Amino acid sequence: MLPEVLGNFGGLRLDAAVVSCTGSHYLLTPEGDRALCAELSESVGAPVRSAALAILDTARAVGAESLVLVSPYEPWLTELSHAYWESAGLTVDRIVKIRAGARFSPYDVTTDELVAQVREAELPEDATLLFTGTGMFTFDALAELGRDNGHTLLTSNLASAWWARDTLGLPADGPDAPPLLRRLAERTAAVAVS
Repeated sequence: MLPEVLGNFGGLRLDAAVVSCTGSHYLLTPEGDRALCAELSESVGAPVRSAALAILDTARAVGAESLVLVSPYEPWLTELSHAYWESAGLTVDRIVKIRAGARFSPYDVTTDELVAQVREAELPEDATLLFTGTGMFTFDALAELGRDNGHTLLTSNLASAWWARDTLGLPADGPDAPPLLRRLAERTAAVAVS
């Protein structure tokens, strides 16, 4: 189905594409995910990455060897995510389970709930936080959480934007880049220099 979707842009030539559903890619394992993306890239004639691989690329670019998963998923999906990152060579130091009220529901987590639950976790200052759940609204929460600590903050969408800009040779710290992307670009630049 993905080759048909990616090939269905009519005369519009794709320079790159990101498949934004992480949950289904956790089932593939990183190796299977890489193989699928290589096949899609060949089929489309442009680089294709899954959001999960974009996260992995970005985590490596910032020098992360471990992650704190901030997950709004049901426990079974959180475990799939955990297994994916561990099999990719990253250590999952901790899982912060995020709830919308009393239940797991990525689309219903409010900014205030997300910020409060992350702050309550009292995470180490140097932690790399991966906010799982492509559909969880994180933009305002990350802006708030980024003000008061040194955490590296990753999301599916932020990593996908970083990967796409990097792949296309567009600076992630350019004047048109949002502040969260510029912050991430500063982290990757610091790693590249060291």
